[in-house]
Amino acid sequence: MSAFVIVDIEVHDPQGYEEYKKLAPAAVALYGGRYAARGGKTETLEGDWAPTRLVILEFPSAEQAKAWLHSPEYAPALEMRHRYAKSRMVVIEST
Repeated sequence: MSAFVIVDIEVHDPQGYEEYKKLAPAAVALYGGRYAARGGKTETLEGDWAPTRLVILEFPSAEQAKAWLHSPEYAPALEMRHRYAKSRMVVIEST
C-alpha cells in the first residue's frame, strides 16, 4: 500500500534551504520515493491553515517512508532542513 509524506515547511534561511533542496532528491529516490508536489502554489480552501511551502512525497509504503526519513543517506539533508527551516510532517497510507 503506497503512502504519502506531507511536509509543511517554514523556511528561515532561503539560501541555506537551496542547498538542502540539492541533497534531498537522491535519498528520496533511493528509498523508492518520488515528489508528487514540491513548493508549488498553495491555496487554502477551508479553515485557517496557511502553509508557506508544502511538499508531498509518495513512497511504496509507510515503512519505506520512515526508512527514508531515518536513513544514513538522508541524514545530512535532514540536518540541513532542521537548520534552515521548521517542518511539520505526517505520513498517510493510501486506501
